[in-house]
Amino acid sequence: MEEKKTGLMQGADGVTRCFWPGALPDYLHYHDHEWGRPVADDTRLFEKICLEGFQSGLSWLTILRKRDSFREAFSGFDFDKVAEYGDSDIERLLGNAGIVRHRGKIVSTINNAKRARALADEAGSLAAWFWKFEPDEDERPKIVDYPTLIANPTTPTSTRISKELKKRGWTFVGPTTIYAFMQAMGMVNDHIEGCMCRGKIEAERKAFKRPG
Repeated sequence: MEEKKTGLMQGADGVTRCFWPGALPDYLHYHDHEWGRPVADDTRLFEKICLEGFQSGLSWLTILRKRDSFREAFSGFDFDKVAEYGDSDIERLLGNAGIVRHRGKIVSTINNAKRARALADEAGSLAAWFWKFEPDEDERPKIVDYPTLIANPTTPTSTRISKELKKRGWTFVGPTTIYAFMQAMGMVNDHIEGCMCRGKIEAERKAFKRPG
């Protein structure tokens, strides 16, 4: 398939995009309006990093389609609230068919909420802590194309963030998960050259006021 060579596809609307959302309306909306746009809101950042952890071993589309249920189950990903969850909440979540019922990932989310609270206290906000790791241009590829992205599921920065989080007790935050988080939160722009979103994201990133 040509899109698997270039990483691009032309939609029914005649617009060229990254190939991965296919023709699925909810996936297209996520690609066009959310993925890669810079985020500075702590609750949204915590949600994104938790859902990337839940996605491990699964497709992102599975997580995306369960996201509203995840939000309801985890108090809107307010980490101050999730940090207070106990054993009864774990059992409640394990019984919730609307989310991924993986005990390790559920326990990890509660653990990470406690760590997020501590990190926000330390740095002033989660956003301030994460955005200080934004990679320099010399770490980024000169051209963001499909072969480059496939060959680099992790980066020096995602490895560095992963190590720092693990030191602070976070779990389910390996380098691959963290790189997906970096892509989703807009720390990097990995819309492929030729995708209609790439220029828009570049403009948003240029105008974005980095926290901290």
